[in-house]
Amino acid sequence: MQLKLLKQTGFCLILIGFTLFILIFFSGKFILSESAIDKLVSSELQDEFKAEYFNSIEENKYNNPFSFIHSLEEVFQKINEKKKEQFKIKDQDLELFWKTFQARRIKKWNNRIVEEVFSEDNSIDQFKLKMWLSFGGWLDGRSYDSKGSFLENFQLVASNINTSILDKKGFNKEQIKKLKYNFIRSSTNGLIKTHSWILILLTYGFVIFGSFLYFLPEIKSHPGIKNDGIFYSKLKNKGWIGIFLGFFLISFYIILYFFPWYMVNWIVMLDPISTFLGGETASQWFLYGFLYTISVLVMGVRMIIKYRHTNYQLVRTASVMFFQLCFAFLIPEILKNLNKPSFDFKNMWPLDYSFFFEYRIDNLIQSGHLGIFMLVWGISLFILGVPILVYFFGKRWYCSWVCGCGGLAETLGDPFRQLSNKSLKAWKIERWTVHSVLIFVVFMTIGVLYTYFTEKSQILGIDTYQVREVYGFSIGTVFAGVVGTGFYPLMGNRVWCRFGCPLAAYLGIVQRFKSRFRITTNGGQCISCGNCSTYCEMGIDVRWYAQRGQNIVRASCVGCGVCASVCPRGVLNLENKPTSERINEPLVIGNNSIKVNQ
Repeated sequence: MQLKLLKQTGFCLILIGFTLFILIFFSGKFILSESAIDKLVSSELQDEFKAEYFNSIEENKYNNPFSFIHSLEEVFQKINEKKKEQFKIKDQDLELFWKTFQARRIKKWNNRIVEEVFSEDNSIDQFKLKMWLSFGGWLDGRSYDSKGSFLENFQLVASNINTSILDKKGFNKEQIKKLKYNFIRSSTNGLIKTHSWILILLTYGFVIFGSFLYFLPEIKSHPGIKNDGIFYSKLKNKGWIGIFLGFFLISFYIILYFFPWYMVNWIVMLDPISTFLGGETASQWFLYGFLYTISVLVMGVRMIIKYRHTNYQLVRTASVMFFQLCFAFLIPEILKNLNKPSFDFKNMWPLDYSFFFEYRIDNLIQSGHLGIFMLVWGISLFILGVPILVYFFGKRWYCSWVCGCGGLAETLGDPFRQLSNKSLKAWKIERWTVHSVLIFVVFMTIGVLYTYFTEKSQILGIDTYQVREVYGFSIGTVFAGVVGTGFYPLMGNRVWCRFGCPLAAYLGIVQRFKSRFRITTNGGQCISCGNCSTYCEMGIDVRWYAQRGQNIVRASCVGCGVCASVCPRGVLNLENKPTSERINEPLVIGNNSIKVNQ
């Protein structure tokens, strides 16, 4: 009864903390000050539009981020409309060009005419002149016999100019995104800013403490895995709770990557911790790293309690908790506080796909000996570290002991590991997609390095900047972030690792063909209970191998060892032995006899 009360108390604290966390997202107090406008908006726009537009929202009090953002968007829209009207190429401008063309009896267009026409009409300013010369250079030397053909080309130039006005004179989409975030960040007031520590205690503190109260009573139960209704759970088997959690995770990642200004309240709340560790206020990525680390640590405690009957799982879970806390979170923040490059020493290419981007390389080189060491370390890790360590220990040394993606999957994602698809069709799709992503990132990196050393942005007619943008959005953001974690409650906890991670593909190729690691089986002891296949997060039908006494040598296997931990007969064993006879033939069962192929 006491243990049950403890779990209920913990669950209530989790609900209270999570509810407050969500309420903070929708609340807040925002006051736009004159100093914020002067700081964030260029002086040209300040002088012309401050009194007319910004004063309408200056010093107003907003009680939620949505109304404040809406007001900002209206201001940006009004300014852009006025800028467009002020600087766009109008029909009368084109008529003026045509009349001048005819009056001077010019047979071919010459860019000098543009300057003459603009100089004759004082209503057309120098900005339009510069824009026309920039966009209309291809007209030079063209002949026009009719007004229709003349206007057809000129309207195309005018259209290109008009769509580019906001890049020069107004607010383009990227500027608006940045300004919305900065405006709401600098305008945040009230409890979120003045009593951050109290809110941290009431949200993160309640959730963490409540989670421990909820998990700790399990210590009193018998160790080992208990299959008590796992496929009937509304959370663990795609029930309504699991679908709601998946929706929440997907929504969180979409807002984090594409609309961070809506979660400024959560970001500002972490300013004291960010300032203490990194010497600067929190950002959306600090919020993400903090939540990521808290999730791994809290759910890591659950993992330790659940698998406390297996020493391998205890050490492995402690390892991912350590690497996430120290190497992925604390060390990069401390380096930032010391004015050094923020660097995750355990992350490597091709998972860290931006490692060879120009700004990353230049930043490391300009940071002196430490930066050079970081650059050499990162290159050595994937060139030498991967083949050597995979040979001796398999890909588990990274995917199950070190990697942050794997750490989150093993801890936060552990309740959903049984949802991985074990079918041959899923295996075929997995092999195609994960190796396609590896090829994509290799091609992108070749292009990035080509651009870096030659200063040419195209290779074989392909723009290398566009390639990296496509990869960053489709793979780095949507696949690894939104799908990779958001789909835990829908497709299992290793969606990204199975179908998208290029580093997992690289490690898997080495493990499949040159490694001492394998999972051995004792087919004579297998009772076909199916625990091993059920709990395999990588979609491997382990029972199929166990029934035949065949070693499990799969490129996708991350060596988490959970299949061995849940086996009631000790059939499975993780081993590092000589590579000879690593891939054995299965036990052949016929009508007349049973034999083992040698």
